[in-house]
Amino acid sequence: MAHLFIFGLGYSAKRIKRSLESLGWTVLASGSAGDCAFDDERAVRAALARASHVLSSVPPAGESDPVLDRYGDSLGHEWLGYLSSTGVYGDTGGAWVDESAPAGAGRRSARAACDARWLALGARVFRLPGIYGPGRSAFERIAAGKAHRFDLPGQVFSRIHVDDLAGGVVAGLAAPAGAYNLADDLPASQNAVIEEACRLLGIAPPPLQPLDQAGLSPMARGFYAENRRVANGKAKRVLGWRSAFPTYREGLRALNATTSPASASAAPAPASSDQR
Repeated sequence: MAHLFIFGLGYSAKRIKRSLESLGWTVLASGSAGDCAFDDERAVRAALARASHVLSSVPPAGESDPVLDRYGDSLGHEWLGYLSSTGVYGDTGGAWVDESAPAGAGRRSARAACDARWLALGARVFRLPGIYGPGRSAFERIAAGKAHRFDLPGQVFSRIHVDDLAGGVVAGLAAPAGAYNLADDLPASQNAVIEEACRLLGIAPPPLQPLDQAGLSPMARGFYAENRRVANGKAKRVLGWRSAFPTYREGLRALNATTSPASASAAPAPASSDQR
């Protein structure tokens, strides 16, 4: 039976759920938007007993993994998956990283520890960069007046459209255990993304400014302190995964084509990339 249970029905997990249900899967989930509360141990364990596959999109809590801490003894399933972060690689000075690179040296030490625990259980660990898609893109930042361009020469990072993320997880259902980077083909600066979105909207981009004048939170400043390019060759080779949006340009064009100016101005600001 194709039956998935998801811990945490956030932005990306909802897309995964929709993709699998279109393929005939039964998908249940915990969380406020799911079928049971995470703390409802009786309901969660009953759902786990029915599931053939389990995916966790729950980020670390403090220094540990709340799913493994509470329900690890019930995760003897044929397939386990975990949505992790490419932040486990830390800062590489703009160099490329693949799944053979060491993890755990960066600011995401708790995420790296959780990543390692899921790998030790035999899970498929999907390491994700910045996630964007409908309702969560440069267009929403521009509409909310929160789009910035920073004077950071050489700073780049990778990203992935949420539909490509979902496609990678679906492809991973038939894959061996291990870590897989799901990222697009063109790491680029945040400036380039904002500039392209502004070009599509026919407006001038925001001015360049020093990072220390932007009033960013410590978490956001930490994001800009890291600089890396994420290689996706293993996912293409082993999973047979191909992205519908190989760069931010295709992704933004598709979003712009389906978003009216009125809906864009009313859209909420994008969520943190840790809210999987």
